[in-house]
Amino acid sequence: MTMTAPGVLAATRTSWHRMAEHVLAAGQFAASGTIRLRPHPGGFATTVGLGDRQLAVVGDELLVIRGNSTSSEPLTTLGRAADFAGVELGLRGSYPPSTAADPDALLPVDLTAAHSLADWFALGEAALRRFAAELGQHMEPVLWPEHLDLGLVLDQVNYGCSPGDAAMPEPYVYVGPHEGPPSGHEFWNTSFGATAGASRFRDDADTAVFFAEGRMQVLRDRSMT
Repeated sequence: MTMTAPGVLAATRTSWHRMAEHVLAAGQFAASGTIRLRPHPGGFATTVGLGDRQLAVVGDELLVIRGNSTSSEPLTTLGRAADFAGVELGLRGSYPPSTAADPDALLPVDLTAAHSLADWFALGEAALRRFAAELGQHMEPVLWPEHLDLGLVLDQVNYGCSPGDAAMPEPYVYVGPHEGPPSGHEFWNTSFGATAGASRFRDDADTAVFFAEGRMQVLRDRSMT
């Protein structure tokens, strides 16, 4: 992925995170009872949608998609975005949101950073699908709004792709056994499992290898206990 200055990337990531939680997931949960989102060309989108429409964030715009018709609005504030989407602002009834539902919160988006994040999600989705397929599994990676990370769960292990966070600003992939690191092996380099930064990977095939290595390490470690 194209590397962007950490501060610029973080600001764009935060804007997307607020939109994911308080507009897309909020509207979809109220309408359909699920917070699951998905990658979308240039950004991310709802899955089951809201009645007759899907919502998507692409770069610095919010899209409302009805069949073959799409309308768009530049991202300015959360309140304006919710009004345009026709949803009540703020995620309610699911998990405690990670971001605040301030209607006046500004939504700065740097388009280069947005393109980088969208590319990273696309690579992560392809890698997760490849990893699952090589195990004979058909699994749909989910973009979870809580952490804005894309992942799937297999045999009590989280495999995923994060756009970065306060602890690790660079986008990264991870393997997180539900029980935590199952051994002291050097593969496990964080408190919850293992991570590797985006700069380490060339493509989805390369990234899928990391997930496969993580799975093999989990199986070896679990067999020893």
